[in-house]
Amino acid sequence: MISAIYDRRSIRKFLNTPLPKEELIEILQSGVKAPSSKNRQPWKFVVVQGGEKEEMLRAFRRGIAREENEDALLSQSRPYIAAAKYTIDIMEEAPVIVFVVNTLGKSILETLTPEERVSEICNVQSVSAAIQNMLLAATEKGIGSLWICDIYFAYAELCDWLREEGQLVAAVAFGYPNESPEARPRKKWEDVVVWRS
Repeated sequence: MISAIYDRRSIRKFLNTPLPKEELIEILQSGVKAPSSKNRQPWKFVVVQGGEKEEMLRAFRRGIAREENEDALLSQSRPYIAAAKYTIDIMEEAPVIVFVVNTLGKSILETLTPEERVSEICNVQSVSAAIQNMLLAATEKGIGSLWICDIYFAYAELCDWLREEGQLVAAVAFGYPNESPEARPRKKWEDVVVWRS
């Protein structure tokens, strides 16, 4: 698995080749095997392909239009809307999109008590571990992936489209890669690791 960690890349160009269902199931099962706080396993994976993907992309585009023209949820993030539009193009090209829901999560619009916030943080950590497991499993199989957070530009629209209980956390695009990007630069070791003895 160490090689998959080093080889994993964020893929933004995909081949127009369907993914075998068995491969996708193994990737999802890798997500299910992730550790979770208090073994709550708060994840749910919504696999989107074909005509359903077109419906989802329409919902995403409606959200982007609202962010541009009305009372935006992410008004300070307006400079990133162009990147979110590009993300829609990537999602359109990828054969499979998996939406990841925190089944125990609350809407990002809700006010939380300190205890609820701690629980939310722990559950999001668990869901993130599941996502990382899936990315690494995909890499091991020669399948490309992209962890997508631009969904928050269309949070309400995508939640309405999904009709799932809980908090939408992220989406992941999967498909055979049509690019081989170089590794992105990382922060200096001394800036991210502190040794205390």
